[in-house]
Amino acid sequence: MKILAVGMNYAKHIAELHTKEEETSLLHTEPVLFSKFDSSIIQPGKPFFVPDFAERFDYETEIVVKIARVGKDISERFAHRYYNELTVGIDFTARDLQNTLRAQGHPWECCKSFDGSAALGKFISKDSLGCDVQDIHFHSTLNGQLVQSGHTADMIHTIDHIIAHASKFFTLKTGDLIFTGTPVGVGPVHEGDKLEAYIGDTKLLELRIK
Repeated sequence: MKILAVGMNYAKHIAELHTKEEETSLLHTEPVLFSKFDSSIIQPGKPFFVPDFAERFDYETEIVVKIARVGKDISERFAHRYYNELTVGIDFTARDLQNTLRAQGHPWECCKSFDGSAALGKFISKDSLGCDVQDIHFHSTLNGQLVQSGHTADMIHTIDHIIAHASKFFTLKTGDLIFTGTPVGVGPVHEGDKLEAYIGDTKLLELRIK
C-alpha cells in the first residue's frame, strides 16, 4: 500500500506558512507530491504519541481518498472511476524540523512520514455524500474548539487532477491512499489534547494526544 500526499493545495494555507514570493510560485505549479509510509498510519483506537525528535507537531486536517482499482496514466476525466470511498484524516507534521529541512533543501520524510504521523477516520462511500466531491465541507476541532474548516471547492488542484497527475509517475493500486491537502488553520498539539474531525456534521475521527 502506498500513501501519497499533496502539499500546499489551499491558497490560504500557503499564505499562512510562506512568503508572498513563495506563495505566487506555489500557486502556479502542478501538485506537490510526497509520500508517507505504511508505518505512518495510527491504528484504530490508538492515540498520537508526541515524539521527542522535534519541538512542534502540527495537525493538518485533510480529505483522504482510497484508490479502488489499479491505474496508470489515468486521464483526468476518468479519474472518478478509481475511488469509491473517502474520509477525513490528519497529516501530522514536525513543523520545526520541516522548516530546517526546507531551508537546507532536504527531503521531507523525517518530518512528514515518521511512525504514527497519519490518522484516518472511518471511510464512507462517495455516493453517500449527497454532493460532488468538490463540494465537501469538512472541519476539525481541538479540545472542542473549531480549528480548521475547509471546502474542497477551494482546492487549487481537484481530487481528479491529483489522481491523474500522480498516476503519471506511480501505478496506483487498490487500497492506496491519497491525502489531498489541508486548509488554513494548522497548529500544534500537546499531550492531553483531543482532536475530532468531521465531514459535514458527521464525525469520522476522534484522536487523543499522548
